[in-house]
Amino acid sequence: MTALTRSHAQPPASPPAAEPRPRPARGRLFTWPLLIGLVITAGLVVLSLFVGVYDVFGAEDGSEMFAITRVPRTIALVLSGAAMAMSGLVMQQLTQNRFVEPTTTGTTEWAGLGLLLTMVLVPEASLLVKMTVAVITAFIGTMVFFAFLRRVTLRSSVIVPIVGMMLGAVVGAFSTYIALSTNMLQSMGIWFAGSFTSVLRGQYEPLWVVVAVAVGVFIAADRFTIAGLGQEVATNVGLNYNRVVLLGTGLIAIATGVVTVVVGNLPFLGLVVPNLVSLFRGDDLRSNLPWVCLVGISVVTVCDIIGRVIIMPFEVPASTILAMIGAVVFLGLLLRKRNHG
Repeated sequence: MTALTRSHAQPPASPPAAEPRPRPARGRLFTWPLLIGLVITAGLVVLSLFVGVYDVFGAEDGSEMFAITRVPRTIALVLSGAAMAMSGLVMQQLTQNRFVEPTTTGTTEWAGLGLLLTMVLVPEASLLVKMTVAVITAFIGTMVFFAFLRRVTLRSSVIVPIVGMMLGAVVGAFSTYIALSTNMLQSMGIWFAGSFTSVLRGQYEPLWVVVAVAVGVFIAADRFTIAGLGQEVATNVGLNYNRVVLLGTGLIAIATGVVTVVVGNLPFLGLVVPNLVSLFRGDDLRSNLPWVCLVGISVVTVCDIIGRVIIMPFEVPASTILAMIGAVVFLGLLLRKRNHG
């Protein structure tokens, strides 16, 4: 009976084959909210073309002045806003710290030092030479900051930008000493004012390099995201961590150096914009990049428009208004971090 039962027993059912897991979908780049943001940004850009003291419609040379001053100024607003916002996004990704950007890590001060040295040693240097030297010194300064972070263990992420601002203050003090010794303090103040008043046709063209920087950041977005998880994780997945850091540092240096030479200092822009975007969209660098560019352009344009009309016919540098807004947002981020542990 037992044998019969065993002979007629059914073999155990094999477990069902595991279904393949669907790959996580990438964040879509072009969505309706992004298109709406693009329309709003385009409206601000068009408004910037027609805001100013000079009457471009009634004056005889209005059309000429429009082409010489308004169009280059507006293009500079677009390119510099996108450049500094992207630089902050990449730097925050590589350092795994939301409170760093070119003006809180000393990168801008290093670029300014390179520009000042060029003005002292080679007074008749072309704009391209000044930009090249500023990019090189900005790259060196950023690598110094990254090397410091690797060698020193900091218990709080808030200490990182403080250390960066301290390093930047040292470089800025050295630049001020050189400017005082060579009687170029006034020229230095004009160059670093962060105002778009002096942007004219024939002077803003180096900013088009920012387009190539944006393409490079978009292509390497996934690598920057993996590198942001740490050197050990990046190495385990077969990524050359040091090469990615060098690439990101080079792109940051190019963008910061060019903007510093053409426009000047734009404080806190790379800090405010990526943090605002990540609050609403998370930390996907590739899908956040268009948003970061649009918000950066909008913030700089709004600050410049306010500076043009607040005490018309005089003008407040856009960097002054940007610094006030950025300081408030920076404090808000610090308080938010403390409240959330």
